[in-house]
Formats: sequence, C-alpha cells, structure tokens
Amino acid sequence: MSSVCVDSSHGLVGGSPQICQIRRHIEKLGHSKSPVLLLGETGTGKEVIARAIHDASPTGNFVPIDCGSLVGPLMESELFGHARGAFTGATETKRGLIELADGGTAFFDEIGDLPLEMQVKLLRLLQEREFRPVGSLTTRKVEIRVIAATHRDLDREVERNNFRQDLFYRLNVVALRLPPLRERKEDIPLLVERFLAHLGVNHSLTNEAMEALASYNWPGNIRELQNCIERMVAMNTGPLLHTCDLPSSLQNHLRASRPGELSAAAVAAVASAVPIQASRQSDIISLMEMEKRAIKDALEYTKGDRANAANLLGIGRTTLYRKLKEYQLAV
Repeated sequence: MSSVCVDSSHGLVGGSPQICQIRRHIEKLGHSKSPVLLLGETGTGKEVIARAIHDASPTGNFVPIDCGSLVGPLMESELFGHARGAFTGATETKRGLIELADGGTAFFDEIGDLPLEMQVKLLRLLQEREFRPVGSLTTRKVEIRVIAATHRDLDREVERNNFRQDLFYRLNVVALRLPPLRERKEDIPLLVERFLAHLGVNHSLTNEAMEALASYNWPGNIRELQNCIERMVAMNTGPLLHTCDLPSSLQNHLRASRPGELSAAAVAAVASAVPIQASRQSDIISLMEMEKRAIKDALEYTKGDRANAANLLGIGRTTLYRKLKEYQLAV
C-alpha cells in the first residue's frame, strides 16, 4: 500500500479501501463547482471531507454553516445578512454567512435540520445565484460552491415532507457516503497515532488496549475515538496507555465481551515485578498468585472500596466478590 493512500495533504487518515476511494473523489471534485452531498453517521468526518474538497482547488473562504443553529427570528439574518434598520437592534449593516462565502465554499452542515422556510431561500440561492439581505430592496449576486452534509436519510425526510424534494435534487448532484468507523477498523491504529501526535505527547497503547479499540463498534465514530484517546491521555501519565485507562463505555464493552475475567492490564501491572527471564522455577509466579496480588493492590489503593477496585481491575463487582471468596482474601 502506498504512503499516499495511507495519508495525504487533505488531512484524511487511513489506508482502507473506502478512504482511498474518497481521496480519489476529492481530487476530481476539487476542480468542479457542482454541489456535493456528504452522507454519513454523526462523527464520520463530514466537515473534514468538505474542507478537503475545498482545499483541492482553494478559492475564497471555506464557511461552515451549522443548519441546526439556524433557528428563531434571526436565522435569515445570520445566513443572508441584514440592512441597517431592518429590525429592532439592527443599528448597522451586517454581512451574512453566504456573503462571506462569496467566491469560495459554503458548507451546510446537517442540512436535514434546516427549517422549511429557509429551504425555500436556499433553493433560490442555488437556482439564481442571488440573495436578498433582510430589510434590503436589492438582491446581490454571489458565486459559491455549495457542499451539504447530513446524517439523516433525506429520501425519507422528503417522503415525510420534512425536506423539499426540489432542494434535495439540487443538492444531490454528487453524493458521497462516508463509512462509519466500524466498517474501516483497519484505520484505527493510524487515527490513534494522529490523535496522539496532535496532543503533543509521547504515549502509545498496549497491544491489549489497541485490541479493545478494534473490538468496539464506535457508535460515535471518529469523534468518539478522538475523545477516547484524549481521555486516556488525561487519565494516565504515560508513556503506556492500558485498558484500565479506557472510558466507561469501552470498559463496559470489555466486561460484556469477557465476563468473569480480570483485565490483563491489571495482571500485567503485578506481573511487571516478576523477572522477565526467570533463572529458576521458584522465580515463576502462578496466574492465580498474580490475580491475588492484583486484587490486593487494587483494594489497598482504593482503601477497601470494592466498587472502585473492581472498576480499576476492569471486572464487575460480582466477579470481584467471587474472586475474594475463591482466594479467601479478607481485605
């Protein structure tokens, strides 16, 4: 696999077939002014792709527009600007987001959340390449590249009359589907490496921790993975990050997938005291003894708080109680 396919100047990280294909689309779309519709679950990196399309042939500004925030009486003003005196408090003329994007790219994030009354005005903008600021008697021409993104099924939203069919056809000239992270798990190590580099730390994950990341389905996608790595770094001085540093969602996943097991990270912490190369048989510590030591250390560290100790060990409280009884530990 070529290095170009693993990473590029677009900021896309990964070497999976899906990401390589998206890179090829970006190169082609960068030289086109046709609208692009980005489809994918929340957290799949739609804004990253939109910026990459803009940067492939950069002209003008890249202006992100959060459609979910365009609510209330001032939403039209935010989008198209207003003239002085257009309404109470409009003491001066204001440029809207569309005018800021003139000559560049307007990125409509979560276009499925755009209110119907604003969908009509956006359709006119796409058809006529012009808009009228609030309170103004004149229209203004604009040249913009429109990229829209949504996690919604717009076909279904059209059927439900929540999204205008004519606007959908205008936007759906070129559609790109961004794969969820669970469909390209081979990219997780590269993404982790990138996030750690951005944090400016010299940390790395144990093999067990990386395997835990790969076994999880990531409902929050890349955004959730990034937050996970930031949390692990914040909770550990490094340089190695263990499964016990994982956030609760992944801890619960591990417990569900491996019920009744002590976390290998906890056992490894105790095992680190064992010589790597035992010179005689008496140097070798049994797994049972390692588990007992891990449990004792966890309970001593938590001052007898069994719930907290179980959490540190990566096991459920029931499992901890069973182990205490099994090993006859009166801690």
